[in-house]
Amino acid sequence: MGKYSDSEEWADIVPIPQNDGGPNPLAAIAYTEEYSEAMGYLRAVMAKDEKSERVLELTEHIISMNPAHYTIWLYRANTLFKLQNLYQTDLQEDILEELRWLDGISLKHLKNYQIWHHRQTLMALLSTIPSTELSFLAQMFAKDAKNYHVWSYRQWLVRHFSLWDTELPYIENFLTADVRNNSAWNHRWFVLSSQHIDPNSGKGMDVVGNIVDEDLLDREVEYTQAKIRLAPQNQSPWNYLRGLLRKRGSLLECKSFAEEFVGDMEGGGDGCRSSHALDFFADCMAEEKEAEKAGKALELLAKRFDPIRRNYWNYRRGLLGLGAVEA
Repeated sequence: MGKYSDSEEWADIVPIPQNDGGPNPLAAIAYTEEYSEAMGYLRAVMAKDEKSERVLELTEHIISMNPAHYTIWLYRANTLFKLQNLYQTDLQEDILEELRWLDGISLKHLKNYQIWHHRQTLMALLSTIPSTELSFLAQMFAKDAKNYHVWSYRQWLVRHFSLWDTELPYIENFLTADVRNNSAWNHRWFVLSSQHIDPNSGKGMDVVGNIVDEDLLDREVEYTQAKIRLAPQNQSPWNYLRGLLRKRGSLLECKSFAEEFVGDMEGGGDGCRSSHALDFFADCMAEEKEAEKAGKALELLAKRFDPIRRNYWNYRRGLLGLGAVEA
């Protein structure tokens, strides 16, 4: 007894069973009977290259049991497009209907790459972003503000629909809520450094990384420093600050800022509030050709503040012509 074997609608299909390598496979996967039956019918329709309404229902059933099956998503997308072309239905409405179904799947399976690839495939066919799309992403972020798949998709969405102007203020909401949201810091850098991809944008940096809006960069440096002061041991804003300053060619304009957090270096680092500030300060000193001062910061990292990476800090000392230190 089975959902498909007992259905008159599927009576013309002979299912193709899973081939695990003979009658006594070494490591056969223990699929449920329901899943095995559905996959048997899917193999059969794929072998015939059938793309129909019943195939859409079949893929929906399989996705409900295994939403990570990439082949199912691909075949579903191809079936949707084939049917739309065959019946000349309204493409936008077909896509919106699929997105409404997809929303429920996405909210149930938060960490699933295939779902987001399918969504991007659909969205790429639209000329304007649906009015509900950004609010749906807000729902996803409300469940997990650091979801890698959602952030990756949002990057594509911002670029595809040219949403640059509102994106930096949007990201600020995340960093206000959680300054340690590394995904938001990464997205902020993407927005700042990728606007040149949009020919209608002249902000941030150009295609070779040159600064074309100094006021924006000044604002970003000031903004990042304020966030670092809230959580000095958070590495992401320090990396973000480095990225900004290296586009200008020098870290030195923020040397005094880093000194606020390094503590008493001659006193063994007492009062140090951030190992990342020490790392930053060491690079500033190296840029000024002050090898001994840079080496002292690296020594404190190796011996006291980050000894688990002692070999790395000693490597950095070696680049300055200084000897290794023991923990």
